[in-house]
Order: sequence, then structure tokens, then C-alpha cells
Amino acid sequence: MLSAAHRMREGSDFSVTMRRGVRSGNSTLVVHLLRPDDPPVPSALVGFVVSKAVGTAVVRNRVKRRLRHLVADRLDRLEPGSRLVVRALPPSATAEGDLLATELDSAWQRAQRRTAARA
Repeated sequence: MLSAAHRMREGSDFSVTMRRGVRSGNSTLVVHLLRPDDPPVPSALVGFVVSKAVGTAVVRNRVKRRLRHLVADRLDRLEPGSRLVVRALPPSATAEGDLLATELDSAWQRAQRRTAARA
């Protein structure tokens, strides 16, 4: 489970991360990663965007729960103070667990490489 300290709640955090961060995606989802600011916040922040185009409320909430679980298992990959937004794309975001995990890992790794190249 993703702890409350790591959840992104403010709309401004989402917009800054999506505007200034590095974007990497595939057919299932898009990952926006922003390196820590100066001074960095104590913990990494993670947010999820799942639009109505993905499906009904039940489907959207299921996708969010699965993404939260997958990111919580990989939270140690984020350096303190960084921000991550995971945006699910319709309709492939309802894919089975292994495919969603693989797609998340590949997009996340590409975003980290691009972020490192920017520095």
C-alpha cells in the first residue's frame, strides 16, 4: 500500500510534474518523472491519472488500485523529493497484472534514463 506521505494530492503538483518532468510512455500508460527541487521535499510524491475514457468508475478504481500497488512495491527506485505521475491510457490500462507491471517498469526506466541525461 502506498502511504499517505507519498501520495500527490495538490493539482499544482500534478501540473508541475506533467509540464516540467520527463515523459515516457507506451500503449498502456504514460509516466511523468520530475527530479527533486531545491530544497527537496522529504519524501517522493506519486500521483495517478485515470480518465473516464478508461471505463466506468469500478474499472477506473481497479486500475488505480493496481497501479498504487505496483508503484508501492517499486518506491525505493525514487530518490527523495522526486515526483512521479502515472497516467493510464484507455482501453489498454485494464490489461492483466503482469502486462501492466512490465509496461510500468519499462516506461519508468526510460523516464529515469532521460532524467539522468538531462542533469
